[in-house]
Amino acid sequence: MNWDAEFTEHFDRCADSMRFTAYLLCGNHHEAEDVVQTAFLKLYLAGPKLVRREGLEPYLRRIVVRTFIAERRRVRWRREQLRGELPEQAQAPVLSEDKLVVWDALRSVPAKQRAVLVLRFWHDLGVEETAAALRCTVGTVKSNTNRGLKALRRRLGPAFEELWQEVSRGA
Repeated sequence: MNWDAEFTEHFDRCADSMRFTAYLLCGNHHEAEDVVQTAFLKLYLAGPKLVRREGLEPYLRRIVVRTFIAERRRVRWRREQLRGELPEQAQAPVLSEDKLVVWDALRSVPAKQRAVLVLRFWHDLGVEETAAALRCTVGTVKSNTNRGLKALRRRLGPAFEELWQEVSRGA
């Protein structure tokens, strides 16, 4: 199978999952779409050079997370300001109030901690898999998980445990 056909098949299989991951990271559908588009472009350009193509989904997830983190770094230097709400928006799917509360709180968590939480709890990756996806040490993943959960606990207060269990179970 040639790379174009393989890429198309992979895109069809993973696009929705990657969009959801990017949305959890960005908290904004438009920015998430940009991150996913950039990630798929990077994968497409790198594809012909890849020796092993079996593990494309974890590789693509890593590209999405790293692109998100890189964009967060660049945002400070941009003149344009991203706004959470646009004047005209398409109808979003109806979400439970619990999910909305947790996702709103998740937006307040720093980018690297948010990336760790999304990979660990929404994608059910282990500590080692998350470390591999983010190209960091296991200790970094553990400390970012701890700090991210502490930040969410501070933000959500006493309801944190119940909300977090509900949302991460039903992801």
